[in-house]
Amino acid sequence: MKSILLHPVYFGPVTQFIAMANAEKIIFEYEDNYQKQTYRNRMYIYGANGKLTLNIPVKHTPSSGHRKYKDVEIENDFKWQQLHWRSLEAAYRSSPFFEFYEDDIQPLYEPKFKYLLDFNYHCLEVISDCLQMDFQFEKTNEYQLNPENVLDLRKLSDAKKAKTIPSYKQVFESKNGFLPNLSILDLLFNEGNNSENYLKTAKLNL
Repeated sequence: MKSILLHPVYFGPVTQFIAMANAEKIIFEYEDNYQKQTYRNRMYIYGANGKLTLNIPVKHTPSSGHRKYKDVEIENDFKWQQLHWRSLEAAYRSSPFFEFYEDDIQPLYEPKFKYLLDFNYHCLEVISDCLQMDFQFEKTNEYQLNPENVLDLRKLSDAKKAKTIPSYKQVFESKNGFLPNLSILDLLFNEGNNSENYLKTAKLNL
């Protein structure tokens, strides 16, 4: 896969990491407007009762106009970090590799980040280390609706669009079946060091 254009998101879905693992060059959109109902501030995990949404609350502005993604601030008056970490523990404590990676992931939920985009980049840095994959990337310096010479995969950040991916073992699969395209953390906690091989060999249906 050639150069790809993506949004930096919150422990992004598996499809995004399949694309990144097979790209020659990764470019992150840095100049777009913030949009709701995307993986920018949410991820899906596999809880005991099925698919569970974890949302990062963001501050709302008085004006109804557009605002840049890079300017969106996290609403830290809510104890969302505590909630998200407890939810991850409850969902994946019994998974094969949770204990192996929890000391890397848990510290992300202690400091208070001001900007959502900064937090998402930190998440990417940590997950890259866990996967032992070096995701080098560039950032855009202007927004282009129809960029040239790059595969535009910004649509992968749309949380409303379902995507199919090859299955792998999941903790609660016997109860609710395989749930596709959850957060990359679901793959990591279930597949561990086999995650890299999965990402590099999986076929992405765009």
